[in-house]
Amino acid sequence: MAAVRHSIPAWSWAAPLVALLMLLAPADGWALLPIGLALAATVFAAVHHAEVVAHRLGEPFGTLVLALAVTVIEVALIVSLMLAPGAEKAALARDTVFAAVMIAGNGIVGLCLLAGGARHREQGYNLSGTASLLAVLVALVTLTLVLPTYTTSIAGPSYTRAQLLFVALVSLLLYGTFLFVQTIRHRAYFLPAEPVSEEVHATPPSAGTAWASFGLLLPCLVAVVLLAKAVSPAVQRAVVEAGAPVATVGVAIALLVLLPEGLAALLAARRDRLQTALNLALGSALCTIGLTIPAVAALCLAMDLPLTLGLAAKEQVLLALTIALSILTLATTGRTTVLQGAVHLVVFATFLFLTVVP
Repeated sequence: MAAVRHSIPAWSWAAPLVALLMLLAPADGWALLPIGLALAATVFAAVHHAEVVAHRLGEPFGTLVLALAVTVIEVALIVSLMLAPGAEKAALARDTVFAAVMIAGNGIVGLCLLAGGARHREQGYNLSGTASLLAVLVALVTLTLVLPTYTTSIAGPSYTRAQLLFVALVSLLLYGTFLFVQTIRHRAYFLPAEPVSEEVHATPPSAGTAWASFGLLLPCLVAVVLLAKAVSPAVQRAVVEAGAPVATVGVAIALLVLLPEGLAALLAARRDRLQTALNLALGSALCTIGLTIPAVAALCLAMDLPLTLGLAAKEQVLLALTIALSILTLATTGRTTVLQGAVHLVVFATFLFLTVVP
């Protein structure tokens, strides 16, 4: 028991406790700052415990645990804001998913390529696995974020109930098929292209540590859901009062959810494990679409909430640029340098700037 306590960082169990105590504080004014910090720390704690469980279970169940934990957090944040009174929030899920694709596909990938290239000059990756990731990602972003703009059954960039149900089901099916290929059928596609020494692989946690993390994961997720629901009205008012575009809320949610995985990907790239970094970066974007969109769609259908998915022309251009750049960078030569990282980061900076100054 002492070993288990020693292997679990104190902040990872203290964060959800503080978050639950923050529910007693008024979610307004300067109180939003400590509440926001508690929420961010609890998200980190939830992802940490999910990764511990995932490492112990191995594939494919470990991937499922981590993906489901991240999806619960993201869906909780999106739905809490969608249900809050105030301005129209039908496009919040679209803005969050689009932001996640841009953050993962340009921000995280760009930082990994730049940091890895600066340290190791040139890095290699498994072309088969990365190309498979991009193929599924392109199909999902087109079905969920582009196609709704061009359907004609109803006015506006939205799906009908039947169309939304169909797209949600095929998204789940496609993500499930990819997960099967990644973890069982063609697992070698997603392993490093070059042999990696054993010392870079962390020793799996003990069964006691894994069970302790699983027990702490549940209160972390509950704390995130409750705290997000409590602060969502104040966040909406703050965005309106600041005069910022509503899309910035989606960017903030995506950054919060992807930050822990982004840091892990960056660390892997610096250790010359680019394939692991790309699996984390592109896999997080894939999980965001393949699981979050169906979950939000199901809730919107059940609660009869409006849901806008189609992107406007400017966002479609940025998405097309990201897809074309990712194919040229990650599905051609199998090698990368700092140049590709710099190009991705320029596109990411453009996305952030045009979000604030549309």
